[in-house]
Amino acid sequence: MSRSSPAERLSRVVIEAIEPEVDGARFPVKRTLGEEVRVQADVFADGHDRLAGVLRYRLTEAPLETGALAEDRDWHEVAIESLGNDRFGASFTVRALGRYEYTVQAWIDRFASWRDLVSRKHAAGQSMHGELLEGADLIRQTAHHLRGGPRSGDGGVLVQAPPGSALLPREPGDDPRPWLLRQADLLASDLPEPERMAIALSPRLSTVMTRFADRRDATTYDRTPAVQVERERARYGAWYEMFPRSAGPDPTRPATFDEAARRLPDVAALGFDVVYLPPVHPIGRSFRKGRNNALVAGPGDPGSPWAIGATEGGHTAVDPGLGGIDAFDRFVAIAGHLGLEIALDLALQASPDHPLVAAHPEWFHRRADGRIRYAENPPKKYQDIYPFDFEARDWRGLWHEMLRVALFWIDHGVLIFRVDNPHTKPFRFWQWLIAEVRHRHPDAVFLSEAFTRPKVMRHLAKVGFSQSYSYFTWRNTKAELEAYFTELTQSDVRQYMRVNLFANTPDILPEYLQRGGRPAFQVRLILAATLGASYGIYSGFELCENLAIAGTEEYVDSEKYQILVRDWDRPGNIRELVARVNQIRRENPALHGDWSLAFHQTDNADLIAYSKRTEDGSNTILTVVNLDPVNTQHGWLRVPLRDWRVTPGQALVVHDLLTDERFEWRTEWNYVRLEPGVRPAHIFRVVVRR
Repeated sequence: MSRSSPAERLSRVVIEAIEPEVDGARFPVKRTLGEEVRVQADVFADGHDRLAGVLRYRLTEAPLETGALAEDRDWHEVAIESLGNDRFGASFTVRALGRYEYTVQAWIDRFASWRDLVSRKHAAGQSMHGELLEGADLIRQTAHHLRGGPRSGDGGVLVQAPPGSALLPREPGDDPRPWLLRQADLLASDLPEPERMAIALSPRLSTVMTRFADRRDATTYDRTPAVQVERERARYGAWYEMFPRSAGPDPTRPATFDEAARRLPDVAALGFDVVYLPPVHPIGRSFRKGRNNALVAGPGDPGSPWAIGATEGGHTAVDPGLGGIDAFDRFVAIAGHLGLEIALDLALQASPDHPLVAAHPEWFHRRADGRIRYAENPPKKYQDIYPFDFEARDWRGLWHEMLRVALFWIDHGVLIFRVDNPHTKPFRFWQWLIAEVRHRHPDAVFLSEAFTRPKVMRHLAKVGFSQSYSYFTWRNTKAELEAYFTELTQSDVRQYMRVNLFANTPDILPEYLQRGGRPAFQVRLILAATLGASYGIYSGFELCENLAIAGTEEYVDSEKYQILVRDWDRPGNIRELVARVNQIRRENPALHGDWSLAFHQTDNADLIAYSKRTEDGSNTILTVVNLDPVNTQHGWLRVPLRDWRVTPGQALVVHDLLTDERFEWRTEWNYVRLEPGVRPAHIFRVVVRR
């Protein structure tokens, strides 16, 4: 049995189970600018003494150009309040991009404990002489420990209090010691006991004693969790993926960025916030893939943009067919004028023709026969791609080259990166790279494209990715959707993993879209856009393109390997629906976050119902979707009247934002009927008729 010596000071308070905290504070939780961090912890001690404590927080990392105030870097404090059962909580708002840290500190509140005791004894009619002398002694001790300012673990930290708390007022003047000593003398004087009791129980004395409590025996939580603060786009946005080389009039040659820019007003009119581009770099010629992933390219085949690098340059060059870096800069500028941001694919791999293959062969994997290993995902082979070896002997040189690439594109107006296959590179690399970029550019956003094992996806989110791809693409039934999104939005996962719901990608044409036709595209659009604060579609979705290679999720005539010129107004498109849904998203702040997501009961397994609601209840969106793309479905929906504070006799006015129809509901259960292709869903704005 081990032995330990007595502590130098007796800290009787225990602080446990702090929330939020990710893996014992190894990784930060995530928030966006202006959001609250609500912290809770179990705080208790032996015996029956009263406790007091504070939530402490400060800004630790923020470049000067963010406008973060110097005082944000000092410790700030908010009084914790009892939530019952030894659970305490408080919150603070993040005001600057960068990283905050926080902790909880608590102590025995000896004065409050004494005040509670004398209150009960006085109410029982007992003599207070001895207790009043003890109170006078407590006040003198506090006065003697003061050094002219509020007491804290580090000294001199302003204590902030929640509304209604007595902790905030400054009493009285700059130095409370003379006033405190006077109160102590009065308590110990021969004044009549009722007068002394009035002093002992005065709110003013309680306020001052709380504010200047002696914390020398305080307990501070033994870890310091952190908060990574990003801009709103890390939490909310609508993404549109397009291949600029397909945005011209001629299918026999790639479009230039100047031609592709003519598509941007249309994308903006559809209501998107982000235009995501696959790699725009020169494409290798060695082992270039042909149409439909053929191993041999035909004359004029442009190759896969992910086979990066040729004689014209590597990751910091633009394919000449697209017009070069100047044309790219013009494209970014036009997008910005239209309110669109550009996201660029960050694919850290090389074609056999990449300049780095010759300049730094040591940065690539070598086989036993000396050849460089190409990429494989058996049975798939990618002879046109060489993976980098992030564990190479000169791994530092490689890592810094990849950082240089990211910073190059930031200098050209790109602040959002969709990262290709991040799960095939070391976690430590991403943790380092993202931190280095954010140190210089805290407004950079990183999206993790990792359709991989759940724990790997979650760990990538922990090490720094702003957003993550998800399994939404393959969650189709009501049970699947409810279970998955409850996990994402109501479990601890939400503290560090934000999902971006892509309804399709150039790599994935889900079976649901293949067999469901146009109604399926309507359903998946509405689900993605209302279940997720961030969602995306790959161009062609609005045209309901659903032809796949038999038995696969691969598009026929995939745009990854050829130029694909489209008629954007061809019959059967859902462009009007896309624009309307994105408008609904912008106009309703309830859809700008995910944490309020709540599912509601229906009596039909093909009808899914859920709501999102702003914290103050001023905006409530109720969505009902027919998951069956073939058959009309109808049934009864139960609305949470109590949760929405609807009292008997009040009515709900539900305004369908898709059709502009209004209905009045007065009961908990209400009838809905949804027909594929005609009325696939309701997106209701809910208002309580007072």
